[in-house]
Amino acid sequence: HNLPPGLEYLNQLDRIIIHQQVELLEAVLGTETSSKYEIKNHLGQRVYFAVEENDCFDRNLCSPIRSFTIRIADTTGREVITVNRPLRCNSCWFPCFLQELEVQSPPGTIAGYVVQNWDPFLPKFTIQNESKEDVLKIIGPYATCGCFEDVDFEVKALNEMSTIGKISKYWSGFVNNVFTNTANFGIQIPVDLDVRMKAVMIGACFLIDLMFFENSLDGL
Repeated sequence: HNLPPGLEYLNQLDRIIIHQQVELLEAVLGTETSSKYEIKNHLGQRVYFAVEENDCFDRNLCSPIRSFTIRIADTTGREVITVNRPLRCNSCWFPCFLQELEVQSPPGTIAGYVVQNWDPFLPKFTIQNESKEDVLKIIGPYATCGCFEDVDFEVKALNEMSTIGKISKYWSGFVNNVFTNTANFGIQIPVDLDVRMKAVMIGACFLIDLMFFENSLDGL
């Protein structure tokens, strides 16, 4: 009941696959183009399509920390989720200006936030609801290079003791990663998690991709 329009399908999912589509120009010349993603269910069926909006200057000069708006549409072309990331710092040496991402669903209505937490060793984030109340934690590994293996960011309860899911960067092989730098992610969450928080988890996945894997040769 009272689900944001377009998110009804998320109510049934406990696993979400996000696949980045790589433009030919980017693959051949290494030029940053606007990111496009397919969001699929566990059977590989497309549920949503996402497109990043920003300018060429941001993409090529500020690449990993660039500001962006990602618009997520359903199979009918209706925009159902909007993800906004302002230009902020990506260093633990500036704890007052760390990453914060806003997720709207429907567009114009806040669904929640992803907030980076200061930590000298581990990537840490807090998932918040529309009132900025803490709901979940995300804790990544010390090293995110992912040499020939998946890289898991664990989704935990607020006490950080119990793990309830994960965001995984899938290792796709040497050729795929080095020559196209494509991103393939999986999100595993409880099926009964509020759909708004599921939408925020999708936003968290985009943020993790940009922060840790945008320019990495993680297939090595």
